[in-house]
Amino acid sequence: MFIDSTYLIFVLPAVILSLIAQYMVKNRFASYSRVMSRRGVTGAQAAALLLRANGITDVNIQHISGSLTDNYNPSTKILSLSDSTYSSTSIAAIGVAAHETGHAIQHNVGYAPLALRSSLVPAANIGSRFGPAMAILGIMFGASSQSAAGIWQLVTQIGLILFTAAVAFYIITLPVEFDASHRALKILRETGTLEGEELSGARKVLWAAAMTYVASALTAVGNLIRLVILSNSRRRR
Repeated sequence: MFIDSTYLIFVLPAVILSLIAQYMVKNRFASYSRVMSRRGVTGAQAAALLLRANGITDVNIQHISGSLTDNYNPSTKILSLSDSTYSSTSIAAIGVAAHETGHAIQHNVGYAPLALRSSLVPAANIGSRFGPAMAILGIMFGASSQSAAGIWQLVTQIGLILFTAAVAFYIITLPVEFDASHRALKILRETGTLEGEELSGARKVLWAAAMTYVASALTAVGNLIRLVILSNSRRRR
């Protein structure tokens, strides 16, 4: 049920890609964290500079604990930068700070995919938490209980619907993240915050980070396809 041909075909390759992507982003961030920018601005200063360059004055920048826990919250307009980003003058820190600033810029200009992703958060949280479990339980008990097969089939269908919402969130995250990185690199270049090889280094860090989102989306899609196949095969028996 859990390790079969559908897992090997649809899930395992994405899991392997995810592990590779996580290794790449940690490796590149660590590598470019040791390369300081010529201008000597910190991640927080770079974020503030880029916000001002876009005429954004209502976003607060705060320091949070952790490493690579950086995020932008559209509902509170708070840009949170982690220990490894906030006070660091490295190319990696500035690149990550600029990426999160890219999300603030998206929010400011009304970037539609960001608004759609935000609207999917509640359904995605419920779907990722309960959807797969419900689908698996429905498939398992539906196959062993002929008398209640209809009920367990309904449980499976509800689980698949919930998980589909989570998968949709993963998919819509891709254009949001790639666009944020594109905006970040563009404005870093336009403001002269990073130049030449510095900009190339930031691009490598952000590209590696983007691959983790691609891997997560592929894993989610693979799991959904697998559950649908298992559900259909049990139903035909």
